[in-house]
Amino acid sequence: MNFSEFAAAFSGYVWGTPLIVLLFGTHLFLTFRTGLIQRYIPRAIKISFTRSKEGEGDVSQFGALMTALAATIGAGNIIGVAGAVAAGGPGAVFWMWLTGVFGIATKYSEAVLAVKYRVQMPDGSFAGGPMYALERGLGQKWLGVVFAVFTCIAAFGIGNMFQANAVVETLKEWVKPGAEADAVLRWVAGLVMAAITGAVVLGGVRSIARVCGVLVPVMALGYILGCVLILIKNAALLPGALGEIWDGAFAGQAAVGGFLGATIRQAVQAGIARGLFSNESGLGSAPIVAAAAQTRNPVRQALVSSSATFWDTVVVCALTGLVIVSSGHWKEGLPKAALTNAAFEELHTIGPIFLLFGLMTFVFSSILGWCYYGEKAAEYLVGPRAVKPYRILWVIMVLVGAVQPAAAVMDFSDAANGLMAVPNLICLILLSRVIAAETRAHRHELTGTD
Repeated sequence: MNFSEFAAAFSGYVWGTPLIVLLFGTHLFLTFRTGLIQRYIPRAIKISFTRSKEGEGDVSQFGALMTALAATIGAGNIIGVAGAVAAGGPGAVFWMWLTGVFGIATKYSEAVLAVKYRVQMPDGSFAGGPMYALERGLGQKWLGVVFAVFTCIAAFGIGNMFQANAVVETLKEWVKPGAEADAVLRWVAGLVMAAITGAVVLGGVRSIARVCGVLVPVMALGYILGCVLILIKNAALLPGALGEIWDGAFAGQAAVGGFLGATIRQAVQAGIARGLFSNESGLGSAPIVAAAAQTRNPVRQALVSSSATFWDTVVVCALTGLVIVSSGHWKEGLPKAALTNAAFEELHTIGPIFLLFGLMTFVFSSILGWCYYGEKAAEYLVGPRAVKPYRILWVIMVLVGAVQPAAAVMDFSDAANGLMAVPNLICLILLSRVIAAETRAHRHELTGTD
């Protein structure tokens, strides 16, 4: 069995029914435990654009959100959505979207615990996340170590190699190189991405937050504009596309054209797995940067963090899904990169430009954000001396991801994500009483009566 076969088998095992039930069940449980926190999203969006310092921390609330969004809005919002439709049919879009809606409560809860149990390091910086909540909140340091190990591994998958690989696969659809030129394209693209990444990440979290604060709003607005223009062009097809998404979510999708068909289980599995891949709610990654935010209490920063899932899945992934389904190209049985390109070619010359711009910026921002997650996990395991070597290895792995086969990278990323989610979900469930208590204690943040 080669690496690609092993990665595919292991990913299928990890993402079995038990993990899907645990993940979606946690989303539902925390939605009710927090008193339907989703209804405060308008308040969360308003607070998220505050740039002033409101408490101790390394970066502003806006900087923390932009770094989290940088890591969250990545190739999963484009290639990942296409992969979900290719595997589960149009119905997968519904389950991905629903995972985002209920995942808002999970993202909120993760941030509450991250800020509450964060610690100040000897150099004055702050560190937090599920590993500290598991250690300081539950008294289970061994689980914190397990989470940190999985985070170090998963970061190289979802936040690094998969992102770099997605750029190469999209460039191949554009350039269409021959067999000999394919390797050259991969190496050149990998070296360029590695060089740019190194220039930013070696400066630490403040450098990452500064770049993301400029990059994220521009990339998101540019990509959303491209999607909206395509949907305007496909306006007459939207009712049918929405019907296919709804029907496929509860009845599966019969074989049509080159599409081999999908069961309800495949739609649910693809949608939820790619939903987690996209918005990271339940993964435990985003609270790592939330812990570094300058905030006056856990609930205020948690509201800001929860808005990331709204933007990522409820808005960006939904738009991508509608673009792909309404284009009709999913019926041709195209692989994910080709499917995305075909959908955006509906706008002829300008569509692929929007796609390439979105993918390039999404990928670069994800690589930056996930570097911070990975290095903080390494710091938890080994101490501050691990940070610089981790950053150097991070830059090298960008190149590695660019030259690896796409399927192996995706399967490896999926499996690592699932392993990372388990200890975090356990932490959230067992400390849900703390989340509820903090929410009650700072209810004025929810209502805006401060």
